[in-house]
Amino acid sequence: MFKALKGDRVLWGILALLAVFSFLPIFSASSNLVYVVGKGTPWGYFIKHFVILTVGFILMFSIHKIPFRYFKGISILMLPIVILLLIYTASQGTIIGGANASRWIKIPIVGLSFQTSTLASVILMIYVASYLSKLGYEKPTFKSSFFRLWVPVIIIVCLIFPSNLSTALILFSTVLIISFIAGYSFMYLLNIIFGASVIAILFFLLIKAYPSAFPNRVDTWVNRIENFKTGKSKDNNYQVSRAKTAIVSGKIFGLGAGKSRMKNFLPQSSSDFIYAIIVEEFGLVGGIMLILIYLLLLFRIVVISYKTSSLFGKLTVIGLGIPIIFQAFINIGVSLQVLPVTGQNLPMISSGGTSAWMTCIAMGIILSVSAKNEVRYEENLNENNPLNVLSETI
Repeated sequence: MFKALKGDRVLWGILALLAVFSFLPIFSASSNLVYVVGKGTPWGYFIKHFVILTVGFILMFSIHKIPFRYFKGISILMLPIVILLLIYTASQGTIIGGANASRWIKIPIVGLSFQTSTLASVILMIYVASYLSKLGYEKPTFKSSFFRLWVPVIIIVCLIFPSNLSTALILFSTVLIISFIAGYSFMYLLNIIFGASVIAILFFLLIKAYPSAFPNRVDTWVNRIENFKTGKSKDNNYQVSRAKTAIVSGKIFGLGAGKSRMKNFLPQSSSDFIYAIIVEEFGLVGGIMLILIYLLLLFRIVVISYKTSSLFGKLTVIGLGIPIIFQAFINIGVSLQVLPVTGQNLPMISSGGTSAWMTCIAMGIILSVSAKNEVRYEENLNENNPLNVLSETI
């Protein structure tokens, strides 16, 4: 089994550790859904999470066997498809509390919900890495790259933005990071940021002037930011205050696995605020250890990128890995009230299907890149092996 696993072994170990650990808080926090919401059983949610992670690791294993250069063509073919999926998702008109909540589509026959923005993020990152790598190490210009690079980025970010601000910001920020790594002029990037800011301001002004034009989440965003500053919003403040209570209750070593009390009062205890439940049950020690694991994950992503000779491989690893780290620390920051409330899950820990699968797919591609590094390293060893040199001489 271990021989079949290619790529960075440390990364495999980190992902396996996060997956195994996730069953403890998921099983504990699911009691909120069972006894408060009145749906399912704890073992039912446990089995569901097991199935989701099993499918995710099968996807990861299958994808890491594919040579990563093939993903260039896949991203080009998939780009128009994900744009159409995002348009279809946005056109559904899903409204919750008067706000646009069109993030999911129903998969026919299977009946599962699929969050299209997660797939779009993975495809766009690979596409951007592919385009920038074709330029080699020459500095690209805004004029030459506008239609092939920035138009797809703008379209996808704008389609995600109205219903999922945090995901759109993470996606746009990551594109800027890998563009800078690829040699894009810092002044060009500043102009792009300025242009994006102007578009966002115009969007907010139009929504405020014509609030009934189409359902939106602007009021939700404003309320979350105001609550973060003042704590006046009852709904958001309720969640944050319960999360803070859970964290304080955990103290140094926690109450013990499954002994959280706040899980029965925290609405999103198994997803958005699962970190608070982890700290309550495993204490400050458990919370810090989890942060260190995500930092180790970041370190391995940087190491894999550094070892990769291909520019496409370097940009792909950074483009797919950094958003996962962003997502993790945004989730942790919300629980600690360092950041306003968002809808970001804790990667490989929180409950949820689409997000976990897309994380596994992204990690599978990163492992594919690291597997190529392994092959190149072994080839170099063979070339420099004294026995091989002697045999060639003879």
